[in-house]
Amino acid sequence: MSDVVTTQRGCPTTGGPVSDFGAAADPAAFVTKDKDGVSRLELLVRGAKCAGCISKIEGGVTSLPGIEDVRLNLSTGKLSVSWRTGEGNSNAIAKKVADLGYQVSPYDPGEAEDERDKEGRFLLLCMAVAGFAMMNIMLLSVSVWSGSTGEMNESTRALFHWFSALIALPAAAFAGQPFFRSAFRSLAKGQANMDVPISLAVFLALGLSVYETSIGGGNTYFDAAIMLLFFLLIGRWLDHRLRGETRVAARKLLSLQATTANVLLEDGTVQAVRSNTIQPGAKIILWPGDRAPVDGVVLEGKSDIDMALVSGESAPALVQKGETVRAGMINLTAKLVMQANATSSDSLLAELTRLVEAGETAKGHFVQLADKAARLYVPVVHTLAIMAFVGWMISGAGMHQSILIASAVLIITCPCALGLAAPAVQIVAVGRLFKHGILIKTGDALERLAEVDMVLFDKTGTLTLGQPELLNPDAVSPEHMQQAALLARTSRHPLSQAIAKLVGPGPVAQDTHEVPGYGVEGVIDGQRFRLGKLEWVAGEQRLDTAPKRGTWLYLGHVGHKEKPIGFHFADALRPDAAEVVQILVAQGIEVAMLSGDRNEPATEAATQAGIAQVFAELTPQQKIDHVRKMAEQGHKVLMVGDGLNDAPALAAAHVSMSPASAADASQAAADIVLDGKNLMPIVRSLETARAAKNRILQNFGFAAAYNAVAVPMAFLGLVTPMIAALAMSGSSILVTLNALRKFKAGR
Repeated sequence: MSDVVTTQRGCPTTGGPVSDFGAAADPAAFVTKDKDGVSRLELLVRGAKCAGCISKIEGGVTSLPGIEDVRLNLSTGKLSVSWRTGEGNSNAIAKKVADLGYQVSPYDPGEAEDERDKEGRFLLLCMAVAGFAMMNIMLLSVSVWSGSTGEMNESTRALFHWFSALIALPAAAFAGQPFFRSAFRSLAKGQANMDVPISLAVFLALGLSVYETSIGGGNTYFDAAIMLLFFLLIGRWLDHRLRGETRVAARKLLSLQATTANVLLEDGTVQAVRSNTIQPGAKIILWPGDRAPVDGVVLEGKSDIDMALVSGESAPALVQKGETVRAGMINLTAKLVMQANATSSDSLLAELTRLVEAGETAKGHFVQLADKAARLYVPVVHTLAIMAFVGWMISGAGMHQSILIASAVLIITCPCALGLAAPAVQIVAVGRLFKHGILIKTGDALERLAEVDMVLFDKTGTLTLGQPELLNPDAVSPEHMQQAALLARTSRHPLSQAIAKLVGPGPVAQDTHEVPGYGVEGVIDGQRFRLGKLEWVAGEQRLDTAPKRGTWLYLGHVGHKEKPIGFHFADALRPDAAEVVQILVAQGIEVAMLSGDRNEPATEAATQAGIAQVFAELTPQQKIDHVRKMAEQGHKVLMVGDGLNDAPALAAAHVSMSPASAADASQAAADIVLDGKNLMPIVRSLETARAAKNRILQNFGFAAAYNAVAVPMAFLGLVTPMIAALAMSGSSILVTLNALRKFKAGR
């Protein structure tokens, strides 16, 4: 968008609030209205960094008259606001957000992603500058310390101090921007966030160091100030990267939206148009292989379609005139003409995307604990620093000594150890799991995984491999197998493809054509054969037996009375599915299956795996409803799924997993991705998560003990700012070393 303000290097401006809605970009122009009389506005908000920002923005907008719902996605920066048409005011919404100190502009996914990329690159650059400056200043400081016994004269020491100042001041001015700008905006609104004491500590340390250098003093704290910035920037960059992972799921779902569509005009011509321009009533042609661009109803034709997006069922379904087709479904076998009954933004695919975005919020006890600590941190630290300054001034210590002690209090209370207590353990645990083919994608997934008391499995592609497997190859003669392969190689149907894959590459039958919903027919050695459903293959032959249970494909010789040859297929369980279920139950975890598949195959798979509770034929929304129902009953649900229809349920669960073979959208929505064909990594993940939780609690204990000892010492004037910085770093190293201890060997 040309009307979106771009700030230097992707960081928020240091000035006042910015609302990028002028005459050329009136917020009212970006309001959408639905048939229920609800108006919606989506805005891009820059500068929101934490749970406190979310609370401030959502609370501020909610206070406006007529507002019904407000939701800010911290990962994407998208603020979604809805109100009853005629009751809300889009201009007031944009102004309110701007008045709170945040930049606001029309929401555009591409623009939002660009902003996130710029911010990440800038944080990385700031971290590199701080690290480079810290190492060079430390070299100078070591030289000063080692020569302080008399081997270094005053002029040489002063020169080294000035060199340190020349490195530290510009480095701090650049690398400290993420903190300084945030602190300035907060103070401009009469508030104080966590960046205020950090910025104040850095300014005081640098100011005192410059003063000491100018009067020839022996103590400077340039190294302490830059070290403080470096460690804090590491934490902020890691947080940025982890939050960025959650944006992928919605983008994966949106990628399933067909970008163009073939629209049938009234004069009979076909025109390619962008899918987002299609209006209800438009006639659309779907050729085999095309994705439906919008939701609609079939007007002409009959074809098999891939319905995994809605039902999760691996077998294609036959659709014909009058039946519904959803956006994202793939037409497989024949031409269809459908009539749109919704725009692309009102399609099921768009709704799935919104459901995934709604589920992408930070969760977990330790995250909430850190937020509470952050809210207490600022007032407590400021109070302690002021008390230390006033107390030492009253005692006659003088301005210089009092400022030094207050600075030491600000530095030593920096919550680096507390901030590293959980992430350090998570990084080690995630690395261990990665070696076992388990990819942890979100920062707090391990924390939530340790709380799990219920596991919900999808069937197709999760408990099973999601690929049709021929169960009776020995019952089919080589001749019949080759005849079936000649026909199967010409079909897109999964069962036909399974036969073709089993037999391998080769020639195809002549004069073949596929009959949607029935099978494929062709000529082999001058004779006509059919491969498909029993009643179609048998033709007018009288069948002596009813169709068998399970999934069958039949090969028949047209015009001959030979009995059709049956090919029995099943979606095989993963090798260790039953063992994993048994272990989970033994650990006191409830296990159930949620499937969009038909009741018969779902129940059969559950029985083989040892799962007692089965919920079949569920839509994506019904899966979400079940997950939420379990959560309302107090369960911490682990959802394991792989289908496109599982993505919203994965996002809504307390924690979620997806096999590496899953659809991209499901992998993106899941917190954890499992490699390989086995499910045992689920058990290993749960055991590692519990061990990591215990390690995190130990680190919290270390951090609390550090503050209990260090803060009183700083308050009593027993440490200098340099010692305070070293103590702060030492506490961080302590929790890191504890995190690096090996976990007990898992399964």
